[in-house]
Amino acid sequence: MVAPVLNRVPLSEIELVDLDLYGHVAEIEMLLAFAKKQGITFATVDEDGPAEDEARLLNLAFWHPGGVAEILDEPYLTADQLAHNTWHVAAEAALGDGAKTIAGLLLAEAVASAFDVYLVGRLVGHHPDAPFLESQVPAMRDAALAAGRSEAEIEALVTRFVDTPEASFGELWALLYDVSLALVRAGDADAAATILRERRDDPLAALLHHYELPTWVLFARAYGEGDTSPSVNAAETAIRDADDPVRWLRDHWL
Repeated sequence: MVAPVLNRVPLSEIELVDLDLYGHVAEIEMLLAFAKKQGITFATVDEDGPAEDEARLLNLAFWHPGGVAEILDEPYLTADQLAHNTWHVAAEAALGDGAKTIAGLLLAEAVASAFDVYLVGRLVGHHPDAPFLESQVPAMRDAALAAGRSEAEIEALVTRFVDTPEASFGELWALLYDVSLALVRAGDADAAATILRERRDDPLAALLHHYELPTWVLFARAYGEGDTSPSVNAAETAIRDADDPVRWLRDHWL
């Protein structure tokens, strides 16, 4: 066992830099309260190293349920980062051992990642200059352009997030979960290519490659403990069937 070299930092010692922009988003306050209740812990890398690159590598390759919530290059956290990390912790609490299965890992990641479009939809009309929008919307735009979407189609996509943030979350969550799980189960590259081609016409397919799907697939294959579980199957069905999937998650996971 290698001795710890990362600095463990409790949430109470992390500066939350933009919470004031999310006063109208009840889920952020609830996620913060849940994070405090669960005693979420973070870690920081050595100040003498290339901190940002190291933190990114460690987060993508070595995060696991029950470990530190995120490895940070500095003790600062944005509200969207807090939300992403806390959804993972909430999934672990709700799914139990199922959170460590392939499907459980991907379900949690899909929830945490799809929450981005919900925040985009909720922020645009209130704080259009929010740093989260300034970073995420252009990145989503670049992914959509690379997928062959026009500027008009991209504008319509953002409008869709604003008009129906809850439904947009649910739709993106299902797409990310279904595609990533199918890719993990694909037997070869031809099967994987077929999966991707079958979803090209999905309204939100342009955002698929905005997310770290290769990392999701490789991580789930490497660390998933079994394929799925009853708790994961039940949660999947409930989220799909919910009229408001964000509310369902808020009510049942937080």
